[in-house]
Amino acid sequence: MSASAPTRILAAEGAPRGGLAALCITQTTGWGVLYYALIAAVGPITEDTGWDPVLVTGAFSVGLLVSAVAGIFVGRVLDTTGPRTLMIGGSLAGVLALTGVAMAPNLPVFFAAWMLAGTAQAAVLYQPAFTVVSRWYGPARIRPLTVLTLVAGFASTIFAPVTAALCGWLGWRVTFFGPRGTVRPDCRAVACPLPQQLVEPDPAQ
Repeated sequence: MSASAPTRILAAEGAPRGGLAALCITQTTGWGVLYYALIAAVGPITEDTGWDPVLVTGAFSVGLLVSAVAGIFVGRVLDTTGPRTLMIGGSLAGVLALTGVAMAPNLPVFFAAWMLAGTAQAAVLYQPAFTVVSRWYGPARIRPLTVLTLVAGFASTIFAPVTAALCGWLGWRVTFFGPRGTVRPDCRAVACPLPQQLVEPDPAQ
């Protein structure tokens, strides 16, 4: 019991300079491109493809169900290996998902792409980010967690109108090709620079 106490204190004092600000930016971006972008693009998608808007939003809903189920697996991964590998893998899944959305020739492919996006949501959004913050700040995590949640809450305010404007200007397919490149640096910026001891679980615990 006492052997693990110094490790907890070290982790709580190990937040890197600018780490919380980076998480705020990347979480806002992640929510914007993996969650709010489609909500703003339903109209242009249905107008261009002729797909039923109920089915378009249904694909998004199925993705959310996949995210919920994947969250169980994500929790286990966070307990065993930490968020580093998970977030990098999730970022790659997000890139593939948004590529699939942009190139979808029919509804089955569109549904499959949003199912993959749901997996990416589980791997890169709040659950792993909260784990990182908790390891950085330890008992003092409440305030930074609150800051992160409040800032990321602006994702809809930022990305919904931007997505709608880009869809009107460039078309929805080109618009979704743009965010696919955002997801990768978004998650790499969080996961890759983190010192190993801050994001991996303590073997002694």
